[in-house]
Amino acid sequence: MKRCRTEIAVIGAGPAGLCAALEAQKLGAKVTLIDENAMPGGQLFKQIHKFFGSKEHMAGIRGYEIGKQLLLDLEKSDASVMLNSVAYGLFANNTIGVIQKDEHVAIQAEKIILAAGGKENYMSFPGSTLPGVMGAGAAQTMINVNRVLPGKNIVMLGSGNVGLIVAYQLMQAGANVKAIVEAAPNIGGYGVHAGKIRRAGVPILTAHTITEVYGEGQVEGVIIAALDEKWQPVPGSERAIAADTVCLAVGLNPMTELAWMAGCEFTFLPLLGGHVPLHDTNMNTTIPDVYVAGDITGVEEASSAMEEGKLAGIAAAAALGYMDAEEAEKCKNEVRSRMAALRTGLFGEKRQTAKTEQMQQMEKYQRRAGD
Repeated sequence: MKRCRTEIAVIGAGPAGLCAALEAQKLGAKVTLIDENAMPGGQLFKQIHKFFGSKEHMAGIRGYEIGKQLLLDLEKSDASVMLNSVAYGLFANNTIGVIQKDEHVAIQAEKIILAAGGKENYMSFPGSTLPGVMGAGAAQTMINVNRVLPGKNIVMLGSGNVGLIVAYQLMQAGANVKAIVEAAPNIGGYGVHAGKIRRAGVPILTAHTITEVYGEGQVEGVIIAALDEKWQPVPGSERAIAADTVCLAVGLNPMTELAWMAGCEFTFLPLLGGHVPLHDTNMNTTIPDVYVAGDITGVEEASSAMEEGKLAGIAAAAALGYMDAEEAEKCKNEVRSRMAALRTGLFGEKRQTAKTEQMQQMEKYQRRAGD
């Protein structure tokens, strides 16, 4: 087994991990960035739409362009980058177990930043295992990264931002989106995304669900039904829609396995995707040397993930003495201010409420630990 040491190990090279590594490296820390993929960037290279918000949040820039710039910055840095490398465990003395090209590597780090991201939820119904049923993120990867159309006639389940954006991108790629099906009485995503879908003539069927996918060896169609106020199918409302592909955009949940292994304390916050590790205003968990950033802390947007990554990178480097306390707090407050701005508006305020609860539970834990 190969063994090596680093000051800060960042696990996950998506938006949060890249920003964490770059911030820590700029301050002078020795950084090792670990990712299981062949190229860093994570979700950014699937996002061909322009970001919203303000200039400081890269509004008007497409996700893949942001990814390219972050990669250029990374190439100019002195950070060590381990790609095609799976971090499979956290062990004693801050040791990370990694498999890289069939070789076991033990990396001992002084500080660890977990930026593992999130994974798609699935939904079980008759026919849900047929070829042609897939996550919306998988479909987005196929069209935007691999340039492969997953199907010609598609039904999207879920009208959150992921469902709406991916449905529109599928249309841009040449697919026929037959319908967007949403169980809730209202769409879950931004009106600007839903507006583009409706103007293109795609029906958005709220208060409906898929009850069955049918086909011989592959998807040939779906059965949908209306839902009553108790979320139960209305008898007699069933109808069929011919389709060869069903995309599931039914939410994400944080990839928290390594945080559980590290022994971090967790809380359950459905609005953030389920079980999430407690962390303080520095992104520091209940394990002093372990920080978190991005969707592992609760599923949000890429802009929020990048800001959390920056905050974690600054905090970890400052904890190692690469900044004095006053300058570090100034830099961290600038990032916190940008994060607060992102968490405004109808959807942002709900996330901010959940994040506040997360922080409050962390404070309670710290008080108990200090008694």
